[in-house]
Amino acid sequence: MELENQTRVIEFFLLGFSEDPELQPILFGLFLLIYLVTICGNLLIILAIVSDSHLHIPMYFFLSNLSFTDICFSTTTVPKMLINLQKQSKAISYTGCITQLSCVLLFAGMENFLLAAMAYDRYVAICKPLHYTAIMKAHLCLVMILLSLYISIVDALLHGLMILRLSFCTFLEIPHYFCELYQVIKLSCSDTLINNILVYTMTSTLGGVPLGGIIFSYFKIISSILRMPSSGSRHRAFSTCGSHLSVVSLFYGTAFGVYISSAFTESYRKTSAASLMYTVLPPMLNPFIYSLRNKDMKNALKKII
Repeated sequence: MELENQTRVIEFFLLGFSEDPELQPILFGLFLLIYLVTICGNLLIILAIVSDSHLHIPMYFFLSNLSFTDICFSTTTVPKMLINLQKQSKAISYTGCITQLSCVLLFAGMENFLLAAMAYDRYVAICKPLHYTAIMKAHLCLVMILLSLYISIVDALLHGLMILRLSFCTFLEIPHYFCELYQVIKLSCSDTLINNILVYTMTSTLGGVPLGGIIFSYFKIISSILRMPSSGSRHRAFSTCGSHLSVVSLFYGTAFGVYISSAFTESYRKTSAASLMYTVLPPMLNPFIYSLRNKDMKNALKKII
């Protein structure tokens, strides 16, 4: 019991990608570049949308919020990894780990809901174009954002508070470059049944419902597009949702890849690499996907640059 009582003020150790000291500067430079590209790319998207009045519509309102979420999501994990690489340290405090874990859940949840909101926006635009302005009002868009934020905050706080009730043993190495919820729970020497039930319940609910909404929206969108008489109309309709569909595929594809790889491999380096695909690459690539595939975004970015 004395050991368990003392474990609430100890440090965790993030194993990261490599223990080779010669590789640390290379990894530091690579991830610093990725982080700067992520921040600059998403800031440009936000500035372009704010400065161009033609982009003051629901689709780009959701996109600006997605870019802001991507900045926060990347900032939650990458700076701490850069600090550890620079100091050649693996330590993260107990408080810092719980805070990082909760922030990752918050911004991952926000991204999840924002992608669902953007899918609904495309569904209304393509399947109910005559009613678009009547349905997608500013009030509804704001409510969707606030509701997404509220649910994500509650989810993050709930998991964070449930972690606080756990005690931890002496083996405190996390096979990631950030504090991942499931890996932290595995380190506990307390009964984690309630935590595991909560993880699977909230993940299946808060992940499954938005994903189901996205799939349903695109089922309706594709059905509507296929009924269009001309190939030109079909091409224009597909082009309006191509960028969003690419981002959805990237986000959920990498997320599923993380959990599949963690189930079939015991190597922490492979698990960390899979987590990198989920937490770092989508925020960096999203601005490129939207700017390269969208003429309105290209024009707005040209005005700024």
